Amino acid sequence: MYKTLLTTLTAMALSMGTVGAASAVKEEPLDSTTLGTIKSEFGRLMELANKHDFKALHEMFWQSPSTLLVAKSAIQSEGNWAGYWGNEAIDQKLHDIGSSGPVVLEPDYSKLKVVGLTRDVAESYVPMNITVSYAGQDGTAKPFLMIINWLRVGKDWKVASEIILPVPPVPAMKG
Repeated sequence: MYKTLLTTLTAMALSMGTVGAASAVKEEPLDSTTLGTIKSEFGRLMELANKHDFKALHEMFWQSPSTLLVAKSAIQSEGNWAGYWGNEAIDQKLHDIGSSGPVVLEPDYSKLKVVGLTRDVAESYVPMNITVSYAGQDGTAKPFLMIINWLRVGKDWKVASEIILPVPPVPAMKG
């Protein structure tokens, strides 16, 4: 009888732990208002980028040596795409790209997705077309993906990392 009771209590405890863990996974760390705020900040970021407002763009980024921008490189030794760490490097890269000629970012807002990772960290993803003539690009619109990690700093949401990835062309069908 004691073994049966102990087995039953153990099974109940384990199943309650599983139910508790499952419900914790389903909880979103950020409410819809906060996610909407981050979407608005994303829209502002795109507007500032298209205006080439470098000072305002600087303010949108987290002020830290750990801030990251992944973008096209103009320096062969860095490879075709590279990571730029810290605000000074990011400011310089954005200035170089924006000063190279027309730069137009056209996100597909219907596919913009923002999710909370924690109460203070969110991630956004959006496909977009970017027209740019920087570092050998020919100035025609091409597809890219933009992934941003947002960090809550006080009451504001700042860009902690911005990763811009080119979408490779669809391979030709064989045979």
